[in-house]
Amino acid sequence: MTTKTASYFVIGLFLLSVTGCNTMEPTSKSTMADKSLYDRLGGKPAITAVVEDFVGRVAADSRINGKFATTDIPRLKMLLVEQICQASGGPCTYTGRSMKATHAGMGVSNADFDALVGELVTSLNKFKVPEREKNELLGALGPMKGDIIEKPKMSMY
Repeated sequence: MTTKTASYFVIGLFLLSVTGCNTMEPTSKSTMADKSLYDRLGGKPAITAVVEDFVGRVAADSRINGKFATTDIPRLKMLLVEQICQASGGPCTYTGRSMKATHAGMGVSNADFDALVGELVTSLNKFKVPEREKNELLGALGPMKGDIIEKPKMSMY
């Protein structure tokens, strides 16, 4: 399967999930409001597709890609999928370190964080994630900002 074909497949799965067309539950009368954010995002396949795109965008972004120069990228992708899956109400458990421990000493600024969020939004838009779900996901991930940003040290002179 080519990358393009795989992308169309993942998008198709996502659209089926978002529109509630789930042939696995023919008798289900659940509405979109009854589904978890995880389900409305399209589950793990859709989250994985967004993470793949997002990490590629971050790698190409000269404002922030230096922060990931020594990062184990396959592990990063796995942990991001776990984190988004868990934060959206999915069955995953995040197995990584705390955000504070992970980002200690990296000197992540507000501008760095905003650039990263911008790349995530671009990836979510690419996959046509609806505004409601996009806002819910960003709201679930946003509280991590305080543990990621390092406050500039105040000079005593």
